[in-house]
Amino acid sequence: MNLHSVLSEDLCCILSECKKNEVLFTLISLITKKLSLNEKDAESLMKNIFYREQLMSTGIGLGIGIPHIRFEGVSEPIVAVGVRNDGIPDYDSIDNEVIKIVVMIIVGKQQHREHIRLLSLFVSMFKKKEIKAALLNAATGKEIYNIITGHEYDTTHS
Repeated sequence: MNLHSVLSEDLCCILSECKKNEVLFTLISLITKKLSLNEKDAESLMKNIFYREQLMSTGIGLGIGIPHIRFEGVSEPIVAVGVRNDGIPDYDSIDNEVIKIVVMIIVGKQQHREHIRLLSLFVSMFKKKEIKAALLNAATGKEIYNIITGHEYDTTHS
């Protein structure tokens, strides 16, 4: 999977928000704007993300949160990434480590394979300490984008 097709520079940001709900709203807003979603679809996306978080936190450990859903309102996968070096204290994580990197993944309702592939790709990527460290030292969304899309992983295979 080519990360350039699901992520763009304007979907990457340094987060100023320190509360989980605010962070999720920020990333949802980036995706909503990028996809030019109408008000109804934007609200539905937000409700689905927050509902997913109520079921179980997407704080997967290692300082990483990956909120993710399959959503009727999108036809192609899209990813937004936010980094907060100081962390998001109220973002529950399975290892109780403070979440500092949040990757929101939205795929179409029928895109199960793409959904799993993106989850796997990001989990594998963030196991590399140098990638995590580079992201935490990034100062701009552009740097985040370049780190994620320019790493040594081969992202061209599905």
